[in-house]
Amino acid sequence: MDAAIADVVARIHGAPPQAVLAVAGGGNYALAWLLGVGGASRTVLETRVPYGYRAMTRFLDGYAPAQTVSADTARRMARAAWQRGMALRETDVPVVAPVIGLGGTATIATDRAKRGEHRVYIAVWDDAGVTTDAVILEKGRRERAGEEDVVSRLVIAALARACGIGGDGDGNSNGDAAAAVDLRLAASERLHTERSAHGDPVARLLKGAARWVTVHPDGAMAVDADAPAALLPGSFNPLHQGHIRLAAAGAGALGRPVAYELSVSNVDKPALPAEEVRRRLAQLRGVGTVVLTRAPTFREKAALFPGCGFVIGWDTAARLVAPRYYGGQEAAMLTALAEMWALGCRFAVAGRVDAGGAFRTLADAAIPDGFRPLFCEIPEGAFRADLSSTGLRAGGRF
Repeated sequence: MDAAIADVVARIHGAPPQAVLAVAGGGNYALAWLLGVGGASRTVLETRVPYGYRAMTRFLDGYAPAQTVSADTARRMARAAWQRGMALRETDVPVVAPVIGLGGTATIATDRAKRGEHRVYIAVWDDAGVTTDAVILEKGRRERAGEEDVVSRLVIAALARACGIGGDGDGNSNGDAAAAVDLRLAASERLHTERSAHGDPVARLLKGAARWVTVHPDGAMAVDADAPAALLPGSFNPLHQGHIRLAAAGAGALGRPVAYELSVSNVDKPALPAEEVRRRLAQLRGVGTVVLTRAPTFREKAALFPGCGFVIGWDTAARLVAPRYYGGQEAAMLTALAEMWALGCRFAVAGRVDAGGAFRTLADAAIPDGFRPLFCEIPEGAFRADLSSTGLRAGGRF
């Protein structure tokens, strides 16, 4: 590492952002440079090298890229790195640092001749958008070490730009990835940079570009922010006082704050359109925090939020332990319960009136042997509301 790179890395470590970096095919020197200068713990949350195709697919949460070295793959890597960073960032500090996800993918000189171009794509994902750098390297000009050096310089330059570091030493970025770093590009090589904004969080969730969206009581939204401690899932169509009272009772039973959860996806219905999501959110403004997900089943919710508590009614608990909701297979039901328990989840169950007018509680649910600790009861004295959204929509009450 030369002195100029060391200086830029030191300035990166002095900037606020924290980062997760993932590189494949090139950029490995950059990881060593970042970790080789004091202060790396202030910047680097984690580094990943998903080199194999299966490793890449797993890193991209099951997405199998048609072309590993592409701008799209770099952006997907950057998004996955950012999501990882949001989960790993330090929150027990006076000021929570912004998170950056960097993804880099390259094909460079190796021990065999390559027919295609030698190229590199570096993407940086932050709260507001994604910036992508692309360079086609002049084939045959350098050996592998030389091309690795260029790719690594691109990584450092992109990270420096994201940290607001320019080339004049004043800490201000002029928008040029090469401002702080000599990229050592040949005259025939051009750096192409594009920036795109993320857009509306609800739209991002609906198209699968976000895992969840947190909607605060004032309407402010955050994508993939801190995971909730407990959730009251529902359709909230419409919201009624029973929901609000149940959330409060659930918080008492679980000993943690409860947010409302609305899944935009449904097991047997089309996804909610954006305008319908916003209509339902409007009811909850000022009431409490809402978490929007694409997780229609509790198995998916538990995988998304390990350790989360869920507040549910007796009828939902009865379905949760009924084999007919698992294709009639008791083994599938037991496996799902075991997975949710292993993930540290728990269910607080409130009583409800059934279709026959009887008040049913957790004691009336057929909890399988050994799984009773997965559930706790919300006493009738703490909560009872003989209301349902279905009944209200029909103009009646239960």
